[in-house]
Amino acid sequence: MTADSTSVKKLRDMTGAGVMECKQALSESGGDFDKAIKIIHERGLAKVEKRAGKEAGAGLIESYVHNERIGVVLDVRAETDFVVRSEPFRKLAHELAMQVAAANPANVEELLKQPYIKDESKTVDDLVKETIAQVNENIKVRTFSRLEL
Repeated sequence: MTADSTSVKKLRDMTGAGVMECKQALSESGGDFDKAIKIIHERGLAKVEKRAGKEAGAGLIESYVHNERIGVVLDVRAETDFVVRSEPFRKLAHELAMQVAAANPANVEELLKQPYIKDESKTVDDLVKETIAQVNENIKVRTFSRLEL
């Protein structure tokens, strides 16, 4: 089956993968979106493993205050300033800060193991890996601080 441009765009919007990756995944899956998404995620995770050793030197400090009672400051890093300024990275930083506010992890390792508050079928680490696959750079949560009244 040949993937039409509408299907490719829809899959790309859903996954953040490149046009050619989406087209190939749709062709391999016979047009089945669920299978195509699975193919992209499998390939994306392989890319994540390749990026794991890359230095994440550029960073962003994200802050989040919930009901003026809980405050979070989070340090998240990527390889380049270009990615740090990107929408997927900024969205990830915000989601991580909200996660820290809601779930109160003791440290970064515990944070990454927690079920994601907006989709408990995946962990916070899965969320980070999805963003790594989308921006094609290594991302590290360096540290965070949480205050509560």
